[in-house]
Amino acid sequence: MIGTEEDRPGLGIGLRVLSGALFTGMLVCIKAVSDEVPVGQSVFYRSLFALLPIVVFLLVRREFPRGLATRRPLGHALRSGLGAAAMFASFAAVAMLPVAEATLLAQLTPVFMAIGGVLLLGERCSLNRAGGVVLALAGVAVLILPGLNASSSNGQAAGYALGALGALLTAGALLTVRRISRTETAASIAFYFILVAALAGLATMPLGWAALNRLEFSLLVLSGLFGGAAHIAMTLALRYAEASRLAPFEYIALVWPVLADWVLFGISVSSGFLLALPLMLSGVALAAMEGRRLKWLLRR
Repeated sequence: MIGTEEDRPGLGIGLRVLSGALFTGMLVCIKAVSDEVPVGQSVFYRSLFALLPIVVFLLVRREFPRGLATRRPLGHALRSGLGAAAMFASFAAVAMLPVAEATLLAQLTPVFMAIGGVLLLGERCSLNRAGGVVLALAGVAVLILPGLNASSSNGQAAGYALGALGALLTAGALLTVRRISRTETAASIAFYFILVAALAGLATMPLGWAALNRLEFSLLVLSGLFGGAAHIAMTLALRYAEASRLAPFEYIALVWPVLADWVLFGISVSSGFLLALPLMLSGVALAAMEGRRLKWLLRR
């Protein structure tokens, strides 16, 4: 059974491309309501309605509710808290930035994971990791420095900072997943994260929520359905294909936010984005791959 699943790279690649489109759909919905809907309210609705596809998926796999049993409640609390904070930061960033730039900053997550693996988990600092960090940071500089002088009035600098913070918090969450996944199921990790994120969003209600019209409510529901479906697609993609084989398709995943900015929001691609894209994704690929996997890719 396992060997059959791992021997379907075409399906894995298709699911990875689909997950990128679904994640973009989620961010488009969040950005579309961001002028009227507070971030905490968006986090609540996104998380609440993401539970629907995930619970259905777990029911189909017969992992609900038995798959939610846990031996590591504190580990789940840490992972879920970091993930929820990352969602707040990334949603705030996409409200201030083009979807493509917010998505590109999210690609820093593997770079931060590489750094965290060395500093926190005692992993070896390989040449690939070091080179990846340098390339990714160069890409960030190319993306943000040209616009910093002119961005103070429109919050663009804050958007860049929040986007990078979201990637850092996501890296912390995923490093926690790496530790607890030895005893915890993927179902329990995903479910408790979404539950905690929904509760964190709900806790912001006393700060003031917007009265939603039909369109805003529909977009928030869609953001949750897209987000939950994207998580399922990514999970299945990693089951059917190795992460190293999926890595080149990060480029395709970034096509969707570029198109969304252009078609839906009338935002053209900046020269900084075009220059930063190859630097950051090359750095991400180096940081995420060990030398053995990189050599395997070069031989293909």
